[in-house]
Amino acid sequence: MISFIIAIILLLLGYFIYSKIIERLVKIDPDRVTPAVSMADGVDYVPMKPWRIFLIQFLNIAGVGPICGAIMGAQFGSASFLWIVFGSIFAGAVHDFIAAFISLRHKGCSLPEIHGRYMGHGARDFMRGFTIVLMILVGAVFVNTPAVLLNANFTPDWNIFIWVIIIFAYYLIATLLPIDKLIGRIYPVFGFLLLGMAVAILVALFSHWGSTSQYIPEVWNGLHNDHPDAVHNPIFPMMFISIACGAISGFHATQSPLMARCMVNERQTRPIFYGAMITEGIVALIWAAAATYFFHEPLLAAESAGKGGPAMVGIIANHWFTPVVATITILGVISAAVTSGDTALRSARLIVADFMKIDQKPISKRLLVAVPIFVITAGVLVYSLMDAKGFDLIWRYFAWANQVLATVTLWAISVFLVWKGKHYWFTIIPAIFMTMVTGCFLFVAEKEGLGSLLPRWLGYSIGGLITIAATARFFYWEKHRSPKLIKDGDEEIDYFDKEAMAKKYAEQATKNENLR
Repeated sequence: MISFIIAIILLLLGYFIYSKIIERLVKIDPDRVTPAVSMADGVDYVPMKPWRIFLIQFLNIAGVGPICGAIMGAQFGSASFLWIVFGSIFAGAVHDFIAAFISLRHKGCSLPEIHGRYMGHGARDFMRGFTIVLMILVGAVFVNTPAVLLNANFTPDWNIFIWVIIIFAYYLIATLLPIDKLIGRIYPVFGFLLLGMAVAILVALFSHWGSTSQYIPEVWNGLHNDHPDAVHNPIFPMMFISIACGAISGFHATQSPLMARCMVNERQTRPIFYGAMITEGIVALIWAAAATYFFHEPLLAAESAGKGGPAMVGIIANHWFTPVVATITILGVISAAVTSGDTALRSARLIVADFMKIDQKPISKRLLVAVPIFVITAGVLVYSLMDAKGFDLIWRYFAWANQVLATVTLWAISVFLVWKGKHYWFTIIPAIFMTMVTGCFLFVAEKEGLGSLLPRWLGYSIGGLITIAATARFFYWEKHRSPKLIKDGDEEIDYFDKEAMAKKYAEQATKNENLR
């Protein structure tokens, strides 16, 4: 339990100290006009108050990740505390902050456009498709999860597809309406609900101090793998993929442009994006600690063994709280899922609209983009509900794809820092580490990857080779890039557009000649 308290303190220190280092690194300009002001359209570019943007961002990125992911990660033991803390401070929050900052400087552009700007047009085109697929998986997962929870806890006699239709209809409305009409009004309420739920769990942890301090292992007693199937689930990389949103998530960077389009001052970037990730890390840590107690306490361990995230939420809530508070807790988890699913599909609409250059001000154009996305999502969703193993399969690939997206974004951010002549070690170290995590997962995981076909040492070796290759490619590029490309400080330049670059430097040459 002492480890848990220290972890909370470290997360808070990360915000108050490390976030300011990152803010100085990118050089926030409070006098620069933001897209919400210069491109206001009343639909997606809508100025909003900072506290409201923070709560929306927090709820967008939270979902069930810092709850169910943290519970799944807690099965591995106290090592989960370390990853939530250091992952949030040095990887996840930096990833969210700088991705949002770049989007803010580039007219609120979507994540794949950031990839393309700094990694080339081929990367941009691939990541457009990859990100849209991930958003569809998120949408399907976050219809399935709340529908199952609602049906199991409140309407067991209903056909589950009634809830599916209700949630799906809400998603379509939230995707089409201007961001301040629905999301901007109800999300802050859900945000307070999610934070209140975490505070309730925190109070319960301390009120049961006598037993929680005994059954929550301390980090310094050893990082034992406590997973019930530890033989087939090594801490590395399985725990790092399981916790996902509680430490770092590519999904977060897909949500950043939504809020970047609503900010009126760059000074808001640090508290909104770095702050929301640290808040999510604290929520994840609280749920991980609670789950760890339930996994180790002898009278509760049998009931908790092998349970997934949604089931553990019910077990924890019903054991620790009165029926009313338990119901509110379960509703908080449901709202977290719902309010990530709709913004995932909204992000998919904006990504498609950005690269197809479809004006999203007319609602007919929004429908033109949204309807095909919803039809595909519905197909994936029906499969996840009709096939007994469908949801597990979709969740596993969602979790891996989510971390791959975070890894690619970290590499793109590192390239951005190189072009700006900044210290890129703040992002390149997390990028290398996450490349190793995602690469190894594909070849070590026995259910999700090729781990059942390959010896584990070979799986780790292949993951290591992928990491070495990616790292070598980056440093080779960094050493041999054309030095003239970093002379220009214009944020809007596309370094991979040779025609634009030639025109830019021809104009500069003319200016220099006139000065002579």
